[in-house]
Amino acid sequence: REMPFRTNPSRKRVAIVGSGNWGCAIAKIVGQNATRHNHIEEEVRMWVFEEMVGGRKLTEIINEDHENSKYMPGIKLPRNVVADPDVVSATKGANILIFVLPHQFLGGLCAKICGNTAPDCIAVSLIKGVHFDETGMVLVSDLIKQGLHGMDVSVLMGANLAKEVAGGAFCETTIGYNIEANGKLLKTVFNDPLFHVAIVSDVPGVEVCGALKNVVALGAGFTDGMGLGDNSKAAIIRIGLMEMKKFIQSRYPKVQDATFFESCGVADLIVTCYGGRNRRCAEEFVKAGGRKTFLQIEKELLNGQKLQGTLTVKEVMHILRKEGSADKYPLFKSIHAIAFEGAPVESMLATLGCFELDQVLMAKDQFGQVVTKRTVVYYGRMGDQRAAL
Repeated sequence: REMPFRTNPSRKRVAIVGSGNWGCAIAKIVGQNATRHNHIEEEVRMWVFEEMVGGRKLTEIINEDHENSKYMPGIKLPRNVVADPDVVSATKGANILIFVLPHQFLGGLCAKICGNTAPDCIAVSLIKGVHFDETGMVLVSDLIKQGLHGMDVSVLMGANLAKEVAGGAFCETTIGYNIEANGKLLKTVFNDPLFHVAIVSDVPGVEVCGALKNVVALGAGFTDGMGLGDNSKAAIIRIGLMEMKKFIQSRYPKVQDATFFESCGVADLIVTCYGGRNRRCAEEFVKAGGRKTFLQIEKELLNGQKLQGTLTVKEVMHILRKEGSADKYPLFKSIHAIAFEGAPVESMLATLGCFELDQVLMAKDQFGQVVTKRTVVYYGRMGDQRAAL
């Protein structure tokens, strides 16, 4: 639907590719900034995968009600954010592309977008995941760059739970750039008083942190499912951060230590381990006691959204086993074994150095059901004398 917003060829036209909960949260900020800055075109087009919601097209709902009632109900979008079901139309003449959708959809979309944008167009990926092929790990930003014939691609990652961002709660985020001028331009697109943007010249560090933190969040969810306390979760977070750092810097030696202390690093890891979808689904996985797979839990809890942690840990373990280094990442290895190989959830606690796993399993065989409270693990049936490790 065409809307009478100002147009000026000297202004940068922004297009958002994706419209899920994170896409709508960021559209609210970008749309507001487009009305504030003279160098940004006021109309912001947002590509929406068309679907029917309550008998209406989703694009119709967004353009008439200014709300994505399926993925971000109750949050009003600026009137200058215009939903478009045609990705070619949505991105036509764009100077800035914002990618915020599952990376599995990129191939087909990039083929349609290529050659449709302005000659000086740049992109930024908000996609928290990485791609894997037969050669190993591939950055999503590189996939976009390849799909768009060499376009410069930055990344934005941080401690940014979509619902809180959309609700206006203060938070920080990190943009990793290749070209400083592009990083500075993108900062003006996203930065506002309640969404503070820092820019760093470290695309792989910022991007891979955003993927691996979802793996650690599975471990955090396992601790919650076992009924353990904050001490245990803090240990998982610390060990997870160290394994993230080791994995990333072994593949990208130029990644800076300081990046791990930006919002994209430790802050994103903390918030994901306390409030993200990966943590929530991992907790439910433990409580289901083996009766539900992650795929079933995803369908039940996420309203069409996708888990990234389970996909990422599968691929990470494939790489680590192929190179013979899996034992150097005991937490990643344990999380994968629990999620996909039927390992007991208690096995992860061995990673904390509390006890040897064979002792845990021996005690469990002897005393029965595991009962957990904070960081002390007890074994026993009701009425039995309990043995503490």
